[in-house]
Amino acid sequence: MRFEELLDQVGGFGPFQLWNVALLALPRVLLPMNFLLPIFLAAVPAHRCALPGAPANFSHQDAWLEAHLPREPDGTLSSCLYFNHSQALPNTTLWGAGQSPGQLEGEPSTMPCPQGWEYDRSEFSSTIATEWDLVCEQKGLNKATSTFFFAGVLVGAVAFGYLSDRFGRRRLLLVAYVSSLVLGLVSAASVNYIMFVITRTLTGTALAGFTIIVMPLELEWLDVEHRTVAGVLSSTFWTGGVTLLALVGYLIRDWRWLLLAVTLPCAPGILSLWWVPESARWLLTQGRVEEAHRYLLRCARINGRPVGEDSLSQEALSKVAAREQVVRRPSYLDLFRTPRLRHISLCCMVMWFGVNFSYYGLSLDVSGLGLNVYQTQLLFGAVEVPSKLLVYLSVRYAGRRLTQAGMLLGAALTFGARLLVTSEMGSWRTALAVMGKGFCEAAFTTAYLFTSELYPTVLRQTGMGLTALVGRLGGSLAPLAALLDGVWLSLPMLTYGGIALLAACTALLLPETKQAQLPETIQDVERSALSRLQEEEMPMKQIQN
Repeated sequence: MRFEELLDQVGGFGPFQLWNVALLALPRVLLPMNFLLPIFLAAVPAHRCALPGAPANFSHQDAWLEAHLPREPDGTLSSCLYFNHSQALPNTTLWGAGQSPGQLEGEPSTMPCPQGWEYDRSEFSSTIATEWDLVCEQKGLNKATSTFFFAGVLVGAVAFGYLSDRFGRRRLLLVAYVSSLVLGLVSAASVNYIMFVITRTLTGTALAGFTIIVMPLELEWLDVEHRTVAGVLSSTFWTGGVTLLALVGYLIRDWRWLLLAVTLPCAPGILSLWWVPESARWLLTQGRVEEAHRYLLRCARINGRPVGEDSLSQEALSKVAAREQVVRRPSYLDLFRTPRLRHISLCCMVMWFGVNFSYYGLSLDVSGLGLNVYQTQLLFGAVEVPSKLLVYLSVRYAGRRLTQAGMLLGAALTFGARLLVTSEMGSWRTALAVMGKGFCEAAFTTAYLFTSELYPTVLRQTGMGLTALVGRLGGSLAPLAALLDGVWLSLPMLTYGGIALLAACTALLLPETKQAQLPETIQDVERSALSRLQEEEMPMKQIQN
């Protein structure tokens, strides 16, 4: 007897599963609010050198500013430099102190801001950029905060993937909640940049538990038929988080209070774990038959299935457990010991790197679209709704593999099209960015569902941890890739598109999982690969005969 047969008896989709999805909705909402928080937390408002005697009105660029600040190639006043000596304007005879007319024949000398910067606070009252002057020569440190955060997520993905396969999904989800709450509160109280970076990196490590545990914990209680609809339904909570972040960011303009607003919901999340069930699949692989029996009876009762203790006896569960019990503890090396698992792991690593790199490269750069940051974030959240519908229809009819490759290809094409659009074509740039965000989100949604179905139960969390590790490496490098515009203006977009195209091609090398039963053991994965190979060889033998 397989676990799917047990699930048929107690109900593979019903009130129990829907209640489980609802209980696990909060982590899905909190993840994008933290992952995309730098859009508001690290925003860089308009700024200029703090100079004695500057006009009180920041936006009033009068003759005084013209005389003290050089212009950039695009015609705007410099944010990072000022003239050593005030310059005479074309219609004046004003000379700077100690400056002779001969100095105007050459290029006026400039220097960096000696007394810090003045910021336009009409949009943000405070960000980490204004708090610690992370602008101009220090702008790399501002981008680095996202890189350090995703590096923490990378480490956390490895740790939570391994530990949740060893100690259980529910227990590690509690660890993720508590540590995210504590570290988020400490991060909001940071007194300097170093403290902020360290605490945000550790927060990323804690939040990785949500990314690794939630989806498999949902899928392991679902039958084959309803995995797609439940996976897409639960991913809509991510979209809700993206949209909610725009609203919260609009209402709270101070970065410390904003960070508190996205951290405090972890407290009710801790309480909700009282009702979250442990994975019965995982319990059986660990030989914990009594606990699995209790959860299965609870599932049957809530789903209204007339299953007595005799028909779902512990003897029957013991037989299932004997078939699926893990002989030894899982390790990351197990993902590469057998040919098929090795192939799946390597392809998933490339695919996840491309998905994360393109998604965060686009999501964290909301400038140059002709909209303010709140409108852009709201629009990016809204476009994710039709992308979910597209994923739902596509995975049901085209399958997981073609959907994954197609969405990544669509993202790559929109990045390429943006290279052909000039800065004057603002509406086209906005439309392509929104389309690209839709494709990137669709690729992300499919990747979670697809990867969860590829790995066996005994290594599912470990496999998700490995792919999430590589994916977060892509997420951590995405903000830094934006700095490549200093080498060539089009290089960041070309990099994002090229990586997405490579990931699309790699996704085509993975096996299809549409309507397939979740594999329980490593042997199940290898046997399914062998049976597919035999099915492919059958027509060839018939032709030869």
